[in-house]
Amino acid sequence: MTTYRIFTSLSMILRMLFRRKIAIILLAVIPVVFLSIVEFTASERVLPFRLASLSEKTYIEIIERGISLIFLAVASAGFLVSFLALNLIQRNSEVNMRLVICGYHPIELLISILLSLLLMISLIGVYVGLLTNIFFPVDHLASFMLGLMLTGYVYGCYGLAVGSVIKGELEGILFIVLLANIDAGWLQNPLFYTGAQNQAVIKLLPAYYPSQTAIIAAFTDYSINKASLYSLIYGSIFLLLSTIIFFRKMHIKKIAHGSSHTQNPVKDSCPV
Repeated sequence: MTTYRIFTSLSMILRMLFRRKIAIILLAVIPVVFLSIVEFTASERVLPFRLASLSEKTYIEIIERGISLIFLAVASAGFLVSFLALNLIQRNSEVNMRLVICGYHPIELLISILLSLLLMISLIGVYVGLLTNIFFPVDHLASFMLGLMLTGYVYGCYGLAVGSVIKGELEGILFIVLLANIDAGWLQNPLFYTGAQNQAVIKLLPAYYPSQTAIIAAFTDYSINKASLYSLIYGSIFLLLSTIIFFRKMHIKKIAHGSSHTQNPVKDSCPV
């Protein structure tokens, strides 16, 4: 494993990503659209809801517009990063295979993908956090941004896992939409959770702890340490799964390619 190879692969990924100007524009516009719709439609009535991740039964009262803005900010961060992660792993599969054949180790490629994803998670978390703070001032902006980044980390690693398992682009998108829409886009709404039955099921979903991190940071002075730790653990499980699958697929393809070249050698050109 070499730093030079990781840097080379990382630079290739970022160049391919930032060449897609429409995608970058959409990443910037979608949160604005989501939050603007909430701003124009949500009411100013004060509503109580429960902070679910705290050991004590703690209820707070916030205006509906504020709750909806924070919830939609978390949901948009999860949606954007999950689709981005899926795209990174699927779109670059042929390039990654070529690099493996040229001598790159699958772990080097996975590290470069993860670094590019972490960069985008940070940018999206900061951007969505600052944008949300314009619509509704949060109590702890830095911690709120951390909650958005943790949402991106969990769903980004989920996107990597889906992209590693599913080859088809449409099928991968449907897997993302299915979970993200039900989880981050619905069940983690604190107003829904407060009156929901079978709350234990909601707690098992990926967006539960990162959304709790963001909500606690946005409205209270309570500690976010526990929710943040469990968010990292949850995301890391997806990351471990995607690493195992990605490594296995790249290794098998390299062996298969090497065997075919033993019988019919062909000269390949590799990136410098």
